[in-house]
Amino acid sequence: MSQHADRLALKLAAAALLLALMSACSVNPVTGERQFMTVSTESDLQLGERNYRPMQQSQGGLHDVDPVLTAYVSRVGAKLAAESGVALPYEFVVLNNSVPNAWALPGGKIAINRGLLTELQSEAELAAVLGHEIVHAAARHSAQQRSRSMIMAGLVVATAAVASEGDYGDLAVGGASTAAALITQKYGRGAELESDRYGMQYMSKAGYDPVGAVYLQATFVRLNDSHQPDWVSGLFASHPPSQDRVNANRATAAMLPEGGILGKEAFQRAMRITLDAGPAYAAYDEGRKALSENKPEEALALANKALKLFPEEANFHALRGDVRLLEHNYEWAVTNYTRALDRRDGFFYYYVQRGIAKKELQQIDGSVSDLERSIELLPTVPAHFMLGEISEQRGQTTVAIKHYRLISTSGGKYGKAAAEALARLESATNPAANVSH
Repeated sequence: MSQHADRLALKLAAAALLLALMSACSVNPVTGERQFMTVSTESDLQLGERNYRPMQQSQGGLHDVDPVLTAYVSRVGAKLAAESGVALPYEFVVLNNSVPNAWALPGGKIAINRGLLTELQSEAELAAVLGHEIVHAAARHSAQQRSRSMIMAGLVVATAAVASEGDYGDLAVGGASTAAALITQKYGRGAELESDRYGMQYMSKAGYDPVGAVYLQATFVRLNDSHQPDWVSGLFASHPPSQDRVNANRATAAMLPEGGILGKEAFQRAMRITLDAGPAYAAYDEGRKALSENKPEEALALANKALKLFPEEANFHALRGDVRLLEHNYEWAVTNYTRALDRRDGFFYYYVQRGIAKKELQQIDGSVSDLERSIELLPTVPAHFMLGEISEQRGQTTVAIKHYRLISTSGGKYGKAAAEALARLESATNPAANVSH
């Protein structure tokens, strides 16, 4: 009787699972084919909307010194999105990041890095990049992968506070750190080919020569074969190129109407300010590398060189501030970060760093204000740790515990220090919990 009941329970569970899988099928809005999907469209839209601004922050912030370029990219993106046939709240931004990359969040939230734009040769190549990302969003490729993961794991991946020192994205905690996985996930071969194929169709409908996508992928294959670190860690990490993709793009182009806009001259005009500033950004990147290698004098010289070439860029002032912070010259560090904020007051990093410098100068109220403002823009490990320390010093133990707990598993020097402080404070506030039985 018991075995019969067990078999019946298994049959019922299998039937329920089959029913759930059948109900999880939906139609791909790009291809019209049925696909497995457990993630709702509404949750996709909410995920993209909620994480678009924090992801911009974690990837370098907006490239706002060149509004002409941003407007140009948005116009090209809008032309392509209009041909997708999928109504999403599309947005397009240019990020102030030298790594060649582009990404799409669910809901049509798309970004392209300055570092990728400087490697392109024409508007048609830009259209190929943006068209590809539009398909990823419109076809809900990210949701497809999340749906498969949910079934494989039997659960929805929860938000995690995982971060370490390093690039801006590595400093993020909470939902911002989890969302970072969406732009670094490696799409399957089928999704990449699908995005190439339909992206080229959008290009053709929008009036672009789809051969631009062939040129683009051929260039990517050459760069991938040369193993250039920036490319391998950027675009190629999530969008691996291959000769198969080049061949597939050629075949797709042959089936589409010949001709169309290449737009080399228009692209060069739109890129003029950013291309002219190229040597300044190169000096800045070298300065960042020098600072990471503990060469502050070299880093400062390179920051000064970058500022002389292109004084409008806030990051160059922030590099000066980072050098002064490393040298414990806190007053000058505050001055440098303030100059950065005078030029770009919406970027979290300048607030974090100035908050740290002010804390060292015992300007506690100003430090708290800066650190809290930084968390509004992007929650990070350093900001929560510093606020935890200040709260502890002020006798606000409950507040300190909240800050420490959030980052206590993040690793790195701040995460380890937070874990130690958390254990100490929890032991002091609840000594009975540490009594052995």
